[in-house]
Amino acid sequence: MAFAGSAIGLGNIWRFPYMVGKYGGAAFIIVYVVATAILALPMLLSETILGRRSRSNTFGALSALAPGSAWRWVAIPIVIAPLLVVSYYSVVGGWGIGYFLKAFSTDFSADPSAVPGMFEAFVASPWKPLLAHTVFLALTAGIVLMGVKRGIEKFSKITMPILFLLVIAIIVYSLFLPGAGAGVRYLVHPDWSKLTAEAVAAAMGQSFYSLSLGCGVLLTYASYVKEEENLLTSGVGTAVADVMFAVMAGFAVMPAVFACGIEPSGGPGLVFQSLPFVFCKMGGGIPWLGPLIGGVFFLTILIAALTSSISMMEGAVAFLVDETSLSRRWATGIIFLVAWVLGACCAWSGGIFNFFDQMCSNYLMPFGAFVFTLFVGWRMTGSDLRDEFTNGGTLRGNGRVYPFVRFLIRYVAPVGVLAIFLTNLFL
Repeated sequence: MAFAGSAIGLGNIWRFPYMVGKYGGAAFIIVYVVATAILALPMLLSETILGRRSRSNTFGALSALAPGSAWRWVAIPIVIAPLLVVSYYSVVGGWGIGYFLKAFSTDFSADPSAVPGMFEAFVASPWKPLLAHTVFLALTAGIVLMGVKRGIEKFSKITMPILFLLVIAIIVYSLFLPGAGAGVRYLVHPDWSKLTAEAVAAAMGQSFYSLSLGCGVLLTYASYVKEEENLLTSGVGTAVADVMFAVMAGFAVMPAVFACGIEPSGGPGLVFQSLPFVFCKMGGGIPWLGPLIGGVFFLTILIAALTSSISMMEGAVAFLVDETSLSRRWATGIIFLVAWVLGACCAWSGGIFNFFDQMCSNYLMPFGAFVFTLFVGWRMTGSDLRDEFTNGGTLRGNGRVYPFVRFLIRYVAPVGVLAIFLTNLFL
């Protein structure tokens, strides 16, 4: 559940629907699913193998498994990535808090024509986004401060089933809206004309962005995993849950978007700028129904954002705890302070927000994924990799698929992530 919680977040419920809308609906989804299976899953397995083998954070893992080499210095940009991600992630999480509260005010029952300017007014406020960012980051830090067992694991066990139930409820409602069938057709009938090289790279990038790959958070989580756990089962389960939730988010958002005649390629503001319009119009004469559905939806976004921001902050905190003499309390406080300052800059400046988002998703995370697959595929010995993957030879099923998995890690995943990096650099 903690692995799934790290993977399932805003990348699924906020980013995935507008990416689908921008790049051809079902065509994008097909490439995304294939990329998850042959690219993202080998990357995920590489991270978890490194984490459990080393019992350390990213910097410590590369130091321990390649002592005396320059590999540990390659880890520095990867260590920075989760700190940057949690700083701007908390801003979007703060938007979720703001809109959750708006749902229970008069905003979602007002004139729908006033909704498009609601988001601009909220982010333009000098204090509302900052306050919401602070509250969200404090919630994240509080759970991380409680530790892995009492904080992260307990939170994930409770919230992940709730998250799926909330999305299912929204899907059921969206599918019965008049005109929702057009949104369903958009999600199941591919428009291959929109599947350009940029779209393919975007689908590949989304497959590992939504799994939080390349920034060492799954590596850190794996360092807490017991020796008898099956990493292949955990990895496949995490990838399947992530894809399932992303597709579910698409079916929750797109039918409602089409039902109200909203442009599906609305970009990053699709959820916050378009869906409140839907909630204002729904209700069928019951004034409280629209705000209630809106509140449920933005509660879903809030929970999804928290599960991922917790993993990002844990990755940064683990680095300080492992590599310095700081306690978890002091490390959490330092990361909270730095992330708050960076997040405040993102809350006040859309340019800084977009820079952090592009830097992490287009460069730092692909770089991290490339490093992890290269290290596991070419630096680790085949015997060490097989030993970790098969739990010392006790998992015979893993042993049978090991040659294929190693081929994906050594050849397919590095080439794929390099293609994503170069596409983002030159297109």
